[in-house]
Amino acid sequence: MTDTISTVPLPIIVARERAASWRQSRQLKKVLCLDDFEPLARRHLPRPLFGYIAGASETNSSLSDNRRAFSEYGFRPHILTDVSTRNQSANLFGTEYASPFGIAPMGISALMAYRGDIVLASAARAANIPMIMSGSSLIPLEDVSAVAPNSWFQAYLPGEPERIDALLDRVEAAGFRTLVLTVDVATLPSRENNVRAGFSTPLRPSARLLWEGLSHPSWSLGTFVRTLVRHGVPHFENSYATRGAPILSRSLTRDFGKRDHLNWRHLDQIRRRWNGRLIVKGIMRVDDAKQATAAGVDGIIISNHGGRQLDYTVSPLRVLSGVAEAVGHSTTVMMDGGIRRGTDVLKAWALGAKFVFVGRPFLYAAGVGGKVGVAKAIDLLSREIHQDMALLGANTLDDITPDLLTRI
Repeated sequence: MTDTISTVPLPIIVARERAASWRQSRQLKKVLCLDDFEPLARRHLPRPLFGYIAGASETNSSLSDNRRAFSEYGFRPHILTDVSTRNQSANLFGTEYASPFGIAPMGISALMAYRGDIVLASAARAANIPMIMSGSSLIPLEDVSAVAPNSWFQAYLPGEPERIDALLDRVEAAGFRTLVLTVDVATLPSRENNVRAGFSTPLRPSARLLWEGLSHPSWSLGTFVRTLVRHGVPHFENSYATRGAPILSRSLTRDFGKRDHLNWRHLDQIRRRWNGRLIVKGIMRVDDAKQATAAGVDGIIISNHGGRQLDYTVSPLRVLSGVAEAVGHSTTVMMDGGIRRGTDVLKAWALGAKFVFVGRPFLYAAGVGGKVGVAKAIDLLSREIHQDMALLGANTLDDITPDLLTRI
């Protein structure tokens, strides 16, 4: 298939890339906040791909609650405080990051933006924030580690000891030092929104998919054809120690690898085998947080998977303070889900999070503007935090305390 696609004249692709770059620069000038990337991505991406990012499971109740929870808190700011020396840097596991947020793991990013995982990782490295690479990525983890060795790796591990060990060995050999184990994926959820949008994994060639490509030429030539010409048909590269299925297939399905077998014994196995930092992502209960802490994890990420797994799972913000109070003294508590503004970051910090992660907006930014788009998204959120700290009367993140918040 690579040989057939390679007959597309390279000068056409290059010219298209230059035109797309000019359009991107014009579009990015109009972006004032993270939410502004979404309508741009809606126009740029084929409907199935945009639907994959934007949609959640079943009724989207969890997705909606992720934002609603933030709206239920207001601020009581301090006044007449000298905030001229404010600094939003955050120390996480001994590393000083420029801001208290990072980029959450997002699958098949390279289908949304050319070399999407590398775009996200390199932009994060340049801004001195962490990026978590998804195990459902289409670029080998070794390539991302080579570009941004400070990145974290997120794994969907099967309940099969030998396959767990093989993948852990590969991740360690690639140079990753932080492993994020996602634990809320025992089975595939009901993502009806994806089906209605025409998305499936692997993508199945169809007349509808062909039309979506033809009607979105900027994405088709700038991302899809460009990827095929230069790198061949994308595969799921990092689910296991060996290469997985191609993204385009008429018959193959993604191997879920007995994830419904994964249990606390496997976490003990992973802790014994993995020599680096171990984070568990997807915890939503105090008792689970305590058990993970007892198993020796270095941190937990409170998360409902962006509303993409069990519908009606509450917003992570709603359980954050309880989990932080229970285990925050013995492990590092982080969260993701619904964060769109600097005020959201600071609300989460006040409720006990020592770091937060943001997903969809950064992937929209990558699709629309590549590395430049992601850099702008990071800068926008950083600037909001800097401004909000001044208006709250805070010079450091330690000044962001629960007494600044009130329930509305």
